[in-house]
Amino acid sequence: MRLPLILTAALPLAACYGDETLRAYGAADQVWRVTELSGEPYPADATLTFPKEGHIEGSAPCNRYSATMSVPYPWFKAGPIAATKRACPDVQAETEYFQALRAARLSEVLGDTLILSADDGVLLVFKSDG
Repeated sequence: MRLPLILTAALPLAACYGDETLRAYGAADQVWRVTELSGEPYPADATLTFPKEGHIEGSAPCNRYSATMSVPYPWFKAGPIAATKRACPDVQAETEYFQALRAARLSEVLGDTLILSADDGVLLVFKSDG
């Protein structure tokens, strides 16, 4: 009987904490464009945005995509990526982008630069448009 009372008392405390994701630490209100993938210049156009708490979206070389993202900064974990299904000549670049986005585990915002990394190094470097 005490457990429901404890949980009920804890709910208002959870509401006190705001967005702790990358969005709240400098990534919101920006369009981030991929400039590097695995240390090499990225040959196509892909973007990443943080439109609202717990969500990412953007455009890959061929398709629009979205995913959940709710881990606290500096962690990064894209939930299942939902994308449209258009074909284009840059489908290989898109596949590599999505693989890197799924593998990213850490994030860092340095002014107009966003870096996503995995345990073995930097995966993606983005520059903001603004």
